[in-house]
Amino acid sequence: MMFTGSATAEGTARFAQRFPSQKAARFYRDAQGLTVSSIGIGTYLGSLDQETDWGYAKAIETMIAKGGNFIDTSLNYRNQRSELGVGTALNDLIQRQELQRDEVVVCTKAGYLVPKAVPQGVLSRDEIVGGMHSIAPVFLEDQLSRSQQNLGLSTIDIFYLHNPETQLSHIGQDEFYNRIRGAFECLENAVQEGSVRYYGTATWDGYRRKPDAPDRLSLERLVSIARDIAGDAHHFRFIQLPFNFAMPEAFVQRVDGANLLTQARDFGMTVVASATLLQARLAKDIPEEVAAKFPACATDPQRCIQFTRSTPGISVALVGMSHPEHVRENLALANTPPMPEPQYLNVYKMS
Repeated sequence: MMFTGSATAEGTARFAQRFPSQKAARFYRDAQGLTVSSIGIGTYLGSLDQETDWGYAKAIETMIAKGGNFIDTSLNYRNQRSELGVGTALNDLIQRQELQRDEVVVCTKAGYLVPKAVPQGVLSRDEIVGGMHSIAPVFLEDQLSRSQQNLGLSTIDIFYLHNPETQLSHIGQDEFYNRIRGAFECLENAVQEGSVRYYGTATWDGYRRKPDAPDRLSLERLVSIARDIAGDAHHFRFIQLPFNFAMPEAFVQRVDGANLLTQARDFGMTVVASATLLQARLAKDIPEEVAAKFPACATDPQRCIQFTRSTPGISVALVGMSHPEHVRENLALANTPPMPEPQYLNVYKMS
């Protein structure tokens, strides 16, 4: 079944109203007019089997029941199985009338060539880099259509270019931004057609490189391209990047006197953090002097999440959760307010 519509300001606000204590604890944030939970579910890791499919579907159901309404996936996660699992969970929830389509924000991505999901005879050799990545408009259109089918949604709320900085390992800056222009034109058209609500860039290294690195993404230049195409009403409104104890560059690194999070805010953009637990590597054995700075948290995963979701300028902290038990532990933070800024800054002062 294909569900029409998208997340809306009215629908997401209605969803948050069902959780008054969490709303009072500032669990929800504004993201381009949408009311989103400050903890979202990621669907990256896991085996290609039915047990993992089931785990993600049940985790999503548990997250919705506990007040989370932000779901992140990608066509290439687990060779499309993650998207299919998200689609199954949403279908079941909506059919059981436990969720309405306009209450949940669903994000996916395109860029990597996924086995059994590559259009034949469409891409030229020059439009593929490294044998595995493309942001050519014809490719993005194909991938978007596949994601709509997998998710069972006529409209994707946020559609990201997936690690576009991959291109910079193979082509120069001028050609890269020419390709970005073509991709953004394609995605603005998709917005006008109703298949996408917002678009953005989901990155790994792109915004974390040193300011003078040749493969660093320029947010200013990306926004300028979007404005050239669609004016101030453009829909390039989201960026995703890793942020955690080990990868704090978006907050601590300065470019022209401002960090990336401040720059994004000034451009009217929403920042979503990935790798909050760094694929579980940060989820245990946090030093005692660091753990002591999070008195409201009972576990190391909660401390990692609280750190990221308390960062000024970050709206959502994504956490990979493939089992309902993970959701119950992590969403226990929903009634805990984010750290005040002085307490947050104190985390950086290691004893």
